[in-house]
Amino acid sequence: MKMRVGFGFDVHRLVEGRELWLGGIRIEHTLGLLGHSDADVLIHALCDALLGAAAMRDIGFHFPDTADEYKGIDSKILLRDTVQLVRSKGWKIGNADITVCAERPKLNPHIPAMQQCLSEVMGIDAGDVSIKATTTERLGFTGREEGIAAYAVVLLEKS
Repeated sequence: MKMRVGFGFDVHRLVEGRELWLGGIRIEHTLGLLGHSDADVLIHALCDALLGAAAMRDIGFHFPDTADEYKGIDSKILLRDTVQLVRSKGWKIGNADITVCAERPKLNPHIPAMQQCLSEVMGIDAGDVSIKATTTERLGFTGREEGIAAYAVVLLEKS
């Protein structure tokens, strides 16, 4: 069996007047993420990890932020389409491991819902989706609550 590992990273700025979407679910917060789509930084990092493992470039190549069709799009749609692209090349998702860096809001209570949502979109078991939340101890742009960052690693398998 052939296996590949992919890594993804994304960051979006926190701003007023936007909803906060992470891992496909809406989280109550005073700020939201700025972006062309719904700016779900967690899903964007996951898409890049999937595409990277399949050697299929990156999310911006497939879903450019200059295209009107992606303006305000639900990132779950981007993830669904990314999974279809990866599967079209014969790859199966083994697992995903994701870390989100944010001072606030506290994400731990939302992780089970995120895992369930992402597993449904990707068509894999919720147990194959690991999501962790951390802070940067008030250091850097995430520590100053200027933005949120996410890192993702995935394993793809091909028989």
